Amino acid sequence: MGKTKLRMPKRTYQVRATRLREQLVQLQVELKHVPFKVLLILAGPEGAGRGNLLNTLAEWLDPRGVETFSYHAPTDEELAHPHQWRFWRSLPGIGRIGLYAGSWYTETLREEARSTRALGHIVEEAERIRDFEKQLADGGTLIVKIWLQISQEAQGRRLRTLRADPATAWRVSDEDWHHHRIYQRLAETARLIREKTDRPGARWTIIDSEDERARDLEVGRFLLTQFRQQQRRMARLVRAARPRRVESLRPSGLRRLQTLPLDQDLTEKDYDSLREKWLGRLNRAVRATLESGRSIVFAFEGWDAAGKGGVIRRLTSAIDPRDYRVIPVAKPTAEEKHAHYLWRFWRDIPRNGRMVVFDRSWYGRVLVERIEGFCREDEWQRAYAEINEFEQQLSAHGTVVLKYWLHVSHAEQLRRFREREATPHKRHKMNHEDWRNRRQRGAYEIAVGDMLALTDKERTPWHLVPADNKRYARLEVLRSASRQLEAALEQ
Repeated sequence: MGKTKLRMPKRTYQVRATRLREQLVQLQVELKHVPFKVLLILAGPEGAGRGNLLNTLAEWLDPRGVETFSYHAPTDEELAHPHQWRFWRSLPGIGRIGLYAGSWYTETLREEARSTRALGHIVEEAERIRDFEKQLADGGTLIVKIWLQISQEAQGRRLRTLRADPATAWRVSDEDWHHHRIYQRLAETARLIREKTDRPGARWTIIDSEDERARDLEVGRFLLTQFRQQQRRMARLVRAARPRRVESLRPSGLRRLQTLPLDQDLTEKDYDSLREKWLGRLNRAVRATLESGRSIVFAFEGWDAAGKGGVIRRLTSAIDPRDYRVIPVAKPTAEEKHAHYLWRFWRDIPRNGRMVVFDRSWYGRVLVERIEGFCREDEWQRAYAEINEFEQQLSAHGTVVLKYWLHVSHAEQLRRFREREATPHKRHKMNHEDWRNRRQRGAYEIAVGDMLALTDKERTPWHLVPADNKRYARLEVLRSASRQLEAALEQ
């Protein structure tokens, strides 16, 4: 048996901890006035003291600005959603600290201990975690990841000490002893995961955990250092932000938009005769998809007065109202502004066997937020890749994602605006922002073109719908949705 390392004297610890606690509370005061949140992720072998460290930090910090998270094996509800749904929906807001004793790493390591996954799956999961953390870090989240290191020998001593005391014996489980026996194998897996997920903005820091007092102080000081660095980074980004002319990133998308034929026609008689056929076919396709255990997400975008509401009403008339929800997306609330822009959409992603229709969507990031300057240039430029990753995760889970852009001509939009203003029961649909957006149509066309070019993927393609004729647009969506759902079922 090796010798236990000398521990920091208790008096020294108390003096330093008092000063550190004051600094951490001051950090929380300052955090209320900066545009980012803090995630402190604690990981390490069983017996490394994550729980004790978490309790210490909870004592040092003001509880009003802290949220504590610990993830266990996913529930049936969580398994019925894309893998990262449960992590997105529980993120803390801007100005707050999230303490993670169990995180998105926990289940990956636990499954390795059970030998239920091949190495390739571990690497694949690590890459998903890396992409998730990249989105958060790029959005301004300060991610502090600490691996609490403890030797196998020290781990064994700590487990035996806990087991020998009747007051703490309950803390040591058979699984803990199993982890101790396969310490080397888990250590190698953990090294691989750290290597795959160590990137700018989400670096791993290894802290020795054998001396608990020294560990607690080192973690607290490291958190302070990272916070100060993040303050400086965010200040530089704000200073560097400059207004920029709207210029096309991918002209091919703009050409696709501008060459879409809008002179489609469909008489009322023809529409009535075809509508029931396609409503029935859509009903069968939706029921078969949901009964197969998959979910469906519709995302509707388009010009103001393009007829999205009418299309959605016809679409949902073919579907059992117990199976779907329509989410009208408006300006973000105060709570939503304090979160990553994708957070509010992750919350509404349907479980298996359900459907959600978004009336406007996450594409606001690269449309209205880009044009109106509600986000920085680096933020909306980065959003194309983030959105593609988001939709890829939905598709990988089995969700069928259908995206529609309803396109009307400049002249037809003007006619509909004037008709709305002249019709009492439609007047509420118009406001000054509609006219202001119309004056910026050229800039919006460029943004829509870039969106089409950069987010049109094989599994989540864009469907452009000529919408000058409302009947044609409604029928086209019914036909397109039916066919895409049928194709997804065949796959």
